[in-house]
Amino acid sequence: MRRVEHVMGFPVSLRVDDADVPERVADAVFAWLREVDERFSPFRPGSEVARHGRGELARHELSEDLVEVLDLCEHYRRATGGAFDVRPPGRGFDPCAVVKGWAVQRGAQLLLRAAGARRFCLNAGGDVVVSGGPWRVGVRHPEHADMLCTTLELTDGAVATSARYERGDHIVDGRTGRPATALLSVTVTAATLTEADPIATAAFAMGPEGIAWAASQPGCEVFAVLPGGRVLRSEGFPVGEGVPRAA
Repeated sequence: MRRVEHVMGFPVSLRVDDADVPERVADAVFAWLREVDERFSPFRPGSEVARHGRGELARHELSEDLVEVLDLCEHYRRATGGAFDVRPPGRGFDPCAVVKGWAVQRGAQLLLRAAGARRFCLNAGGDVVVSGGPWRVGVRHPEHADMLCTTLELTDGAVATSARYERGDHIVDGRTGRPATALLSVTVTAATLTEADPIATAAFAMGPEGIAWAASQPGCEVFAVLPGGRVLRSEGFPVGEGVPRAA
């Protein structure tokens, strides 16, 4: 089974190699992601996130899902000394750095594995969850759109990259309120995308110090590109060749 749809502002591709998984499972995955976009997009005035950001909904009025997301946001704000902040100075409430990975991981866990999928790849705008590998995942070069800066091998887990090449200077250091520009890209692998996605964003916001911080998080490995092309990676980063490429 293979499916590609545009959801949450980016292409999402699903590949399931198990012949016994029905097409309705893919329907459910994409329906869940569309629901998340409706409920949690800060760009939709009527969404729960937008209403909470405007002060219209107190915490006790929020859904359990949004409370879970807010708790994750606060965890990473504290862990980074405020560098990761979904309410940076001079900007509105925007938890997308947590919502994306959380939503895609939920789709993988609750819908795919619950339906019996054993070998699959769910790729949301370059942030990937895989199962039943090995899978080979390419990481885009931050300065050359038609090139990869590395490939990595994953069997079960997730990988996320934060960079400036798609959306410009959109990642802000919450300690200063200014765009984070000291790194070109940060790629993080972890057991789940709920971890990999915000940790990659947080590390990018922190700058060079964020590389060691991300590598110190339980189960995480890091690959970072600095201005001038210098590369830093943790010892256990799963560089791999000669295995199937993820969808």
